[in-house]
Amino acid sequence: MSPTQTLTGTGPRMLARQGFPFDATRRRVDHGFFGPGSPTWKVWTSPTALLGFQRSIAVEAFDPFLAAAVTDTQGIYTDPMGRLDSTLTYFTIVAVGDSRSAIEAAELLQKVHARATGIEPVSGKRYSANDPDSQLWIHMTGWHSVLKCYEMFGPGKLSAEDEARYWADCVIAAELQTCDPAKVPTSRDGVRQYFEDERSRLCWTEHSDRLARQILYPPATTTNPMIAAVARRLTPAVIATLPRWMRQLSSIDQNAAIDAAVIPTMRALMASVTPLPIRTRVARLAAPSLVSVWENALQGEPPLTDTIVTPTEARARYGRTAVAASGD
Repeated sequence: MSPTQTLTGTGPRMLARQGFPFDATRRRVDHGFFGPGSPTWKVWTSPTALLGFQRSIAVEAFDPFLAAAVTDTQGIYTDPMGRLDSTLTYFTIVAVGDSRSAIEAAELLQKVHARATGIEPVSGKRYSANDPDSQLWIHMTGWHSVLKCYEMFGPGKLSAEDEARYWADCVIAAELQTCDPAKVPTSRDGVRQYFEDERSRLCWTEHSDRLARQILYPPATTTNPMIAAVARRLTPAVIATLPRWMRQLSSIDQNAAIDAAVIPTMRALMASVTPLPIRTRVARLAAPSLVSVWENALQGEPPLTDTIVTPTEARARYGRTAVAASGD
């Protein structure tokens, strides 16, 4: 396997091939990094998270280095269902999983990414999966997109207190990747400024177009036909969330009448699948591993310790170095 063949854009697809480090039968050791009362749990276990994932990939496609990486590996094209399942599961483990599972997943992800490099064809520059700025782009598009869809199609905006905590949680979650925590925005205004600052390096390439259309209009030939049909029905709602300049640059656009019509329709649909039994049945069709994380957090036995920990504390207990030192 060549180095570039180990990269999948966000990377978790490769984790699934190696055995994704989440055991739904294993009792949680703690409440993870945020806890069941946090806005992060509410946002990341909402059915709107599935829309948020679709949006995040469409936005990520504007990064030419990420788009080139996805093209190099082909994973999203040859196994789109596996890519959907593993990527969503990774991010959800970090958001609502226990700290042991999150550390295990993050360390495996970084290990895979350490071997993942390649050349972006437009600029001729190298990309690296563990590059801190690249990881920050992926992290921010994910956390922002999931919240954006929660606000537009779910319960609505968080309270000022919950929103402040959500962005504080976003900073904590960034510690699981190679991001520089000092660069992670800590407020809505900071997030807006981050995306504005990134705009000058973003563009739309052939690789970008192929990636975005794969996630917005998945072909039934390589995707579960029912999932492909559902995704296409969700796409107008995703487009309605995109900034005008992205829609114009990519030519992935629609008229204002569709924007106006799709929002109340999608809100009603998301409300209808919000009850956990219905939500999990729907999610299981697209991302069965994601459902295991949700059920483990929301319906599983109480954790061994009724605590919330930091990534630093979790790494000291469950990281590879700590495990090797303990002999476990």
